[in-house]
Amino acid sequence: MPLVKTVLSYLAWPERQRFLQRHGVSVRDVDVASGKGFGMNWKMTAKTILMQLHHKIHTFEHLSKHLVLVVQDCLIDYMQREFSFEHIQDARLGNPMHFHSYELLAEASGYRIQLTKRWSTDANGIAQCLGLQTSPRVELEVMLRQIEEKLQQSSLLFVGQPLPVSTHDDVTDDS
Repeated sequence: MPLVKTVLSYLAWPERQRFLQRHGVSVRDVDVASGKGFGMNWKMTAKTILMQLHHKIHTFEHLSKHLVLVVQDCLIDYMQREFSFEHIQDARLGNPMHFHSYELLAEASGYRIQLTKRWSTDANGIAQCLGLQTSPRVELEVMLRQIEEKLQQSSLLFVGQPLPVSTHDDVTDDS
């Protein structure tokens, strides 16, 4: 409970209190004094969604089921700009991961949502959105190459050749 109150205090609480004050509700002046606004952390929201999809899509793919992410068009637009979405194509029934983008429309009778676009991909496609390697083998090869580059030649073992003599003066034999 304290965490929720803390988050509200820093983010939405002052705006909530200003709203109440504008509508005639008595609130403490200190609660409306903050000039700090609030908003959505677009990057964290998009990255969290994509990471969750990355973790879950393999299961859906294995079970031959579909996972559908339904989001407002402004969020999917942000995701397309900030992440690698060039490979995502129009919706196909065979793909396990589907994106549905909706637009919020203001009308005389109120608001309504309308489907604007549908895309789909598979587990590798979600990994590509995050810029991850799609093949674990490729990741292992890259990792091994990076480790080998950091190894000193004197520390490598060559079969059929004598071992290099240690040059460390502070090494003692405690046996």
